Amino acid sequence: MSGNKVLSSVKDEELIKKRRDQMIKGALTLFKEKGFHRTTTREIAKESGFSIGTLYEYIRTKEDVLYLVCDSIHGEVKKRLEAVVELNQPSTENLGNVITSFFRLMDEMQEEILILYQEVKSLSKETRSAILQKEKEMATMLEKAITASLPNALPKQDITLIANNIMIQGHMWGFRRWMLQKDITLEQYIEKQLQFAFSAMGINDLN
Repeated sequence: MSGNKVLSSVKDEELIKKRRDQMIKGALTLFKEKGFHRTTTREIAKESGFSIGTLYEYIRTKEDVLYLVCDSIHGEVKKRLEAVVELNQPSTENLGNVITSFFRLMDEMQEEILILYQEVKSLSKETRSAILQKEKEMATMLEKAITASLPNALPKQDITLIANNIMIQGHMWGFRRWMLQKDITLEQYIEKQLQFAFSAMGINDLN
């Protein structure tokens, strides 16, 4: 399932994208402030700059808005990771850049990632599965970057665990930044996490 499969009574795909982009931006603002359940579709419409009637031309339910928001968050993460992954010319330096970029992105998107964790349970089984599949795709992208960059092969199970560990450590900075920042900067956190990840991969030289 993807955003273009959320039903709309409008046929103009360009207009659908424009209105839904407005809707996502407005909903994100409200979800950060109030959460999904305390936000009404009328508030989403107002924040998006159009009427409640117009809103329902592009979605069926408030859950559709949440799905579009979650889909958009994953899309941004994927776009940013794809911009730094070099599978054709892999190196440990590039792998370090990929992991660093992921951690910095998690810092920038702290509130968005919190929305994912807090609100994805509110989706139906089908849409929740679609969002979780996108989470798996992020992990797979990291797995491919790790596999391509390693000087020596590791068992696939190890690579899967390392990729998921990197994802969780990135999320942890977002969840625990309020506490961690008392003792460590983002750059120090990234350096330490790179050391841990590279050690698990059997890479001793970070350069």
